[in-house]
Amino acid sequence: MVVAASIRDVASRANVSVGTVSNVLNRPEVVAPATRDRVLGAIVELGFVRNDAARQLRSGTPRAIGLVVLDVGNPFFTDVARGVENTASEAGHAVILCNSDESAHREARHVELLAEQRVHGVLITPVDADLAAVRRLRERGVSVVLLDHPTDDPGLCSVAVDDRAGGELAVAHLLARGHRRIAMVNGPSRQHQARQRHRGAADAVRLAGLDPACLEEVRMPAMTVASGRLAAQDLVARAHRPDAMFCANDLMALGVLQVLLRAGVRVPEDVAVVGYDDIEFAAAAAVPLTSVHQPRELIGRTAASLVLAETMAPREHEHRQVLFTPDLVVRESS
Repeated sequence: MVVAASIRDVASRANVSVGTVSNVLNRPEVVAPATRDRVLGAIVELGFVRNDAARQLRSGTPRAIGLVVLDVGNPFFTDVARGVENTASEAGHAVILCNSDESAHREARHVELLAEQRVHGVLITPVDADLAAVRRLRERGVSVVLLDHPTDDPGLCSVAVDDRAGGELAVAHLLARGHRRIAMVNGPSRQHQARQRHRGAADAVRLAGLDPACLEEVRMPAMTVASGRLAAQDLVARAHRPDAMFCANDLMALGVLQVLLRAGVRVPEDVAVVGYDDIEFAAAAAVPLTSVHQPRELIGRTAASLVLAETMAPREHEHRQVLFTPDLVVRESS
């Protein structure tokens, strides 16, 4: 009886890791030519034939990774998902997109279903700071990368933007323009992004040597256009309204802009507005929106590359915590 050569046999003959053999089979462009030739030579010598059907049976869902985001209606996550899908597709993987809708219950359901489907890995923007969903996945042996949520856990990969620095950039810009009554329209405190952006905003006030009271935080239950409208309606009705508003994302900023313009408030002459994310709609707003830019597709591509690398060679994989630096794109709204 002839026993078919396995991928481990090929790795042993070529004196490389199993992960390198997997890369040669799936992403040959990332392997050095000399190493690639050695692996291909071992494949020919041993008569190795890749068994896609068997691999798919072992993995449950054929060559798929899961992507769990907070709000699939937010263009920020749409662009991130495009980066994830492009990279996954290049590696021959499909992407299963799940929307937690900022609900811990829905997040838990999605995580359970993805684990049952035995996806190769999961990219997740967690709803809560305790990372309960991430712990459940890792307990079941699923590779996880935190998306838009940094971590200092050396046993976990993450890809995010420095939100504290972004918050500081936004408010420092408003302070430099002479604004001293700034309202920060923010999301729920359980969200890491909301907390960090507010900390950065407070940093800017402190570094400028100003009274902390010049920055007021207005918390909303969700980071949506509707929340931005509600916050702006309250702020505009005040006798002493703010002279600037920093919104924790662009959707909220667009809602704020709608209310201000309908109320006859001039932007930026009466009230300046700054958003966060720099989604495509920011530049196309009625008053083009100043916004903190995040490299959305690059975030998705980087996260997908990390989870695929771990699933292909878990023993050799080195966890990385990638933190991008944001930029401020100044437009007419400020």
